[in-house]
Amino acid sequence: MTAPPTDDTPLPGDLPDPDAPDPEFGRWLFAQQCGFLAGVATMDQLPEFALPEVAFAGRSNVGKSSLMNALTGQNALARVSHTPGRTRQLNFFDLGGRLILVDLPGYGYAKASKAEIKRWTRVTGDYLRGRPTLRRVCLLIDARHGPKDTDLGVMGDLDRAAVNYQLVLTKADKVKPPELAKVMADVQALRSKHVALHPHLMTTSAHKGRGIAELRAEIAALASDAPTG
Repeated sequence: MTAPPTDDTPLPGDLPDPDAPDPEFGRWLFAQQCGFLAGVATMDQLPEFALPEVAFAGRSNVGKSSLMNALTGQNALARVSHTPGRTRQLNFFDLGGRLILVDLPGYGYAKASKAEIKRWTRVTGDYLRGRPTLRRVCLLIDARHGPKDTDLGVMGDLDRAAVNYQLVLTKADKVKPPELAKVMADVQALRSKHVALHPHLMTTSAHKGRGIAELRAEIAALASDAPTG
């Protein structure tokens, strides 16, 4: 009889891939200085950068700030809050002069006025549709719940805009292995329906460090070959 999975049992998406990005370069790049560049609330404030950009998107309270802090090893790079919707502008961070990380406002529930939610939703949408330096969107999904209707709506928008995006499960440490395996299988099944979806599903836990090295490698593969001065 097959033994039940444990916390150490490899799940789909965890197994080594010989064609996977270099984790050592990912470790090195994310050990470089990562500093705040700009906060953007309207499109006319949007700066132009020569570096490639990777944006982080997801529902409010999906763990986006915690994940960005875990990736960079900085406890306060992105503000962590138990109040959904605290990020209310597009925040740009320079990573080692080779890559720009973009923290997008969460979608879904937020303690803000309808007018304010509409404003930052519009700015985020305009950014995603028209940013030539945007190389990928990391679309975060809470592993405890799987994709919600709002997530599927954002995926459809990214498909129509032909923006490459990668699904990243968060809070995997809060889900038992059998349930996590089911969520992962359900998410993988979405690939055939979404033309702009990256084939590699990432599974992470900011608290336990799971998947952080692998996600660093994926993101680092999109960085500039040389730092900008």
